Amino acid sequence: MFLGLGASNYNTTTRPYGWAKSLSSLVCFILGAYFFSRFGRFFEASRRGTLASSFLIQATIILVCAILIQAGVIEGKLELIGEDIDWIHEIPIALLSFQAPGQVWLSRDLKFAEVSTVVVSTMLYDFGSDPGLFKGLRQNAVRNRRFFGFCMLLIGAITGGWVTKQSGHITIPMWIAGAIKIAIAGAWALWPAEEKVRRWGY
Repeated sequence: MFLGLGASNYNTTTRPYGWAKSLSSLVCFILGAYFFSRFGRFFEASRRGTLASSFLIQATIILVCAILIQAGVIEGKLELIGEDIDWIHEIPIALLSFQAPGQVWLSRDLKFAEVSTVVVSTMLYDFGSDPGLFKGLRQNAVRNRRFFGFCMLLIGAITGGWVTKQSGHITIPMWIAGAIKIAIAGAWALWPAEEKVRRWGY
């Protein structure tokens, strides 16, 4: 949307290069989708090591951005970030956009495509149009995952926005996101192997 508005010369007075952020974000997102999908196919997506490595890659990228901002290489204070583009901001935009498809790849490869980790509008449409929307809690697992997935996205957005506003800096949410992804990577690394799951009767 923002790329299209930029191409139409909309709001070129205050943000003449705002479209560049959208373009770089889109390009890097596509590159990330290409990388993570090939990564999963090459190393077998269902392996614990592949899943853990994927989240470690995502966490590392987020933490690199946090370090760059924390070190002052890139401005991170909200009141000092200009309205138009500062070209050095393209670094975290590109890196964060590149790692984002890792979550989408995981939801697809684990056969939980109904849990959209990026496009919320699609998730809400699928939720509202579900023929079994009003079935019992245990009768529609797909609907439940969509609902709780949206709730978690909303809670994350509110928490991230509140922390950023209170601190006046954008690095704290990045540190938190990086830590969460490291924790998820650790959980995948310790996840019981398929043979053990069968033996335990689950």
